[in-house]
Amino acid sequence: MAGTRDGNFKELVSPFLKGKLEKIRNEFGERSEQFNAVARQYLYDNSEEVIVDEERGRHYQSELNVIFKNRFLKGVERLYKKTVLLEPSTVCAAHCRWCLRGQYPIKTMKYEDIDLATEYLGSEDIRDDVNEVLITGGDPLMTLPLLKYTFDSIIKNSSNIRIVRIGTRVPFQDPFRINDKMLDLFSSYKQLKFEIGINVCHPIEFWEESIESIKKLQNVGARIYNQNPLLKGVNDNIDTLIELYSILRDLDIESHYLFHAIP
Repeated sequence: MAGTRDGNFKELVSPFLKGKLEKIRNEFGERSEQFNAVARQYLYDNSEEVIVDEERGRHYQSELNVIFKNRFLKGVERLYKKTVLLEPSTVCAAHCRWCLRGQYPIKTMKYEDIDLATEYLGSEDIRDDVNEVLITGGDPLMTLPLLKYTFDSIIKNSSNIRIVRIGTRVPFQDPFRINDKMLDLFSSYKQLKFEIGINVCHPIEFWEESIESIKKLQNVGARIYNQNPLLKGVNDNIDTLIELYSILRDLDIESHYLFHAIP
């Protein structure tokens, strides 16, 4: 989910996805629904050269311009009254062409930035209203040391935070990252409830490796939910959505919401 506000959004496809695209191409053909369901999410298309000015901006202007302890907070957004969003890093395993954050500037929060943000979360200013954090970026599961530091900082500075939500596509872009080291990390924080949003858009993305990685996260107590955009030529028909939501239900994944009508 990392791009530049003024430049083009770089194509980035993980080795895992490249292998799946090649397999789908060989099995179904390059013009098939199955191939397009994945290719249109990740492969650059010439239509992206047609640029409308308002599409270069952020999809919402929610970044906090807050001065706390005489410093501006970095990587902090307030989406809802009880939820604050943190963006420790903009690194991803692959770049989704539909990414709402594709035009956000590339950045990584320093440890001191994370500490200042979590101190703000636990401050008298907002602690009575805020009880959950959404960690996104970028993909938090790409940088485990930074994620661990964020968890530790929340525990140290923000006793009001009970729920940590994480936005990720790692299970569908690089599922082998869901390894023992990552699972041990989630198992180490009994005082926090973890909810992981996976952003899967089409039934074909539930590859065997992806399902296995999801089950591993569920087995260490993480609640998995899905939120996905309505994408032209990918899932903009009722049969595909019915199949998608049926698979989610079978895998005990909450269907959180469907994104649509965002420039």
